[in-house]
Amino acid sequence: MSDDDDERTRPNILITGTPGVGKTATAILLAERLNLQYLNIGSIIEQHQFHSGYDEQLQTHVLDEDKLLDHLEVEFEKAKEGSATDSEYNGLVTDYHSCDLFPERWFDLVLVLRADTHVLYDRLSKRGYCEAKREQNMQCEIMQVLLEEAKDSYAVEIVQEMKSNTIVDMEETVVRVKAWCTQWIEDHTS
Repeated sequence: MSDDDDERTRPNILITGTPGVGKTATAILLAERLNLQYLNIGSIIEQHQFHSGYDEQLQTHVLDEDKLLDHLEVEFEKAKEGSATDSEYNGLVTDYHSCDLFPERWFDLVLVLRADTHVLYDRLSKRGYCEAKREQNMQCEIMQVLLEEAKDSYAVEIVQEMKSNTIVDMEETVVRVKAWCTQWIEDHTS
């Protein structure tokens, strides 16, 4: 649980997992259903060009973590300050394919989405991932890299593994998180 939770009336949620597991779709749906602000980390990185280079083999930019975290610190502060004037605008849902770079104090719940390998392979292929990038991401999913990273980076009790193969799985995740969020709000506003 974050150190700042007593000042907020809504939780901050991180959704992580291998690329292609449905993080962004789930995050957007959660933000809409729970009336939380959605921060698309990938879009923020692109918009502000928080890159330190380019990996030709994987055909992807290399993240400049320091620049991203400096920027996000301001965003999290804005959301927290919003709680003093608008109880509907102070919790955040974010998604990113890594989680160990974010401070533990930022999040009250960390969802690790998982997909079966045949589902993930098809999704990554449809995205046009090169073979090396697709293979690396498949290995990450098989070896549960993001799940282990989350468990190593955050208190175990806030890390939840969720299945994400279908729209039904996504809806079930939203229902579970909505119930959790309702309880979190009750616990932190009474």
